[in-house]
Amino acid sequence: MPRPEINRSGEMEVFARVVELGGFSPAARALRMTPSAISKLVARLEARLGVRLMIRSTRKLQLTEEGATFHQHALRVLSDLDEAERAVAACQIPRGKLRVNSNVPFGVLYLLPLVPRFAAAYPQVQLDITITDQVIDLMDERAEIAIRVGPLRSSQLVARKLGEAAMAIVASPDYLARKSAPRHWDDLAGHDLITFNFARHTDQWSFRDDGRLISVPAQGRVAVGDGESARLLALNGQGLARLSLFHVGPDIAAGRLVPVLEAFNPGDVEAIHAVYVGHGGKLPARVRAFIDFLVETVDLTAPPTADRRRVAQAAPTAEPVPA
Repeated sequence: MPRPEINRSGEMEVFARVVELGGFSPAARALRMTPSAISKLVARLEARLGVRLMIRSTRKLQLTEEGATFHQHALRVLSDLDEAERAVAACQIPRGKLRVNSNVPFGVLYLLPLVPRFAAAYPQVQLDITITDQVIDLMDERAEIAIRVGPLRSSQLVARKLGEAAMAIVASPDYLARKSAPRHWDDLAGHDLITFNFARHTDQWSFRDDGRLISVPAQGRVAVGDGESARLLALNGQGLARLSLFHVGPDIAAGRLVPVLEAFNPGDVEAIHAVYVGHGGKLPARVRAFIDFLVETVDLTAPPTADRRRVAQAAPTAEPVPA
């Protein structure tokens, strides 16, 4: 027959309470059990150990030598269990180093300006932030959270959506004065395009013409590795760039960049997600706190103001607080 499962820590706790309170009846009241249940449990414990742990009479209870030894070890085990539970409970307080990876536009315009608020709310979390448009492997880079723009590849990562970014093709007034604004997507062949060279970037620009979705190869004279570089080149009159409106919205509002081919804009958007390793459904408190913070505070429907980029670049980062 299979051996019945034994709750050894439970036995120790009952035995220790009997010794502490000096009898079965007071221990039963404290543990909300019956005296007979306490007596049977101690008897089973003695039978399993093969020794007598206590001498019981109607007036008092006395430990045997083996009982005193078992009591000392039981107290030590129960203390260790309490300490283990306290340690795990303490882990539910957001603390420790949190490695975050973000693409350049989102990192500069949204993430970095939020650092002081998060640091004030969670002073025991140390933020380690990397800003790059290169798509990293979270496990290889030991990052816990990454910001991803565009379609997500199937993976073991969990994603929380932060919003959507509408796209636009833009150029500077100076460039359009030299080249003239394209009136049709066919006109792109005569223009300088600023494209990207990083992994997973599509080399197609999409348009909608008479209800048809058309993809046009985007081959330019200059390819860069991040959206901010493409924006700066467009501002300097180097060509047309296809960028997120949340990224170039302030430039459009200020007249530094001009949207073109809007009649053919397919209205496509790129979703922005925070992705992280699921940890089997059990997230470290610092990861959960940061994800929830982003979901609550990031609003991509309200593009940054014209001055926010300078604020973001100048925003001081909080000194890390030791965990």
